[in-house]
Amino acid sequence: MRKAARARRQLDAALPVPDINTTPLIDVMLVLLVMLIITIPVQLHSVKLNLPIAPPSAPPPTPPEVVRLDIPPGGTVLWNGEALADEATLRERLAAAGRQAVQPEVHVRPQPGAKYDTFATVMTAVHQAGLAKLGVTGSEQFLDDQP
Repeated sequence: MRKAARARRQLDAALPVPDINTTPLIDVMLVLLVMLIITIPVQLHSVKLNLPIAPPSAPPPTPPEVVRLDIPPGGTVLWNGEALADEATLRERLAAAGRQAVQPEVHVRPQPGAKYDTFATVMTAVHQAGLAKLGVTGSEQFLDDQP
C-alpha cells in the first residue's frame, strides 16, 4: 500500500496544478480602480463664476425694407412687382438702394423657366451695387415633392 501511495504522489506531482492565474485579473482591476479614482473627482468639481447679466436686447425699431426681384420666364425683371425697362434701370435702382444708410434686403426669386443669364445679370448687379443682404427665395418650387 505504501508503494501505491508513493506512486500516486509521484503521479500527482507530474500533473499540472489546476489553479487560476489571478495576476492578470488583479492587474486589470488595479488599472480600473486607478482610473476610477482619477476620474471621479474631475466630474464632481464645479467652478463658480460671477458673470455679468446683459440686459435683453431691444428689437429693431423698424423691420428692414425688402426689395423683391422676380425673374419671370420672359427675361424682364420685376422690382416689387413693377417691370423694369432694361438692365440700366435695374442698376440705377440697386445703386440707389446701396447708398441708403440702412440697406434693404434683396430677395431674388427666379420663376420656373427663367433664363439663367438674366439671373446671373441680376446677381452681378446686386453685388456691384454693394448690397450685402441678399437671398435667393422661392427655390422650394424646384424640389421634387416625391418621398
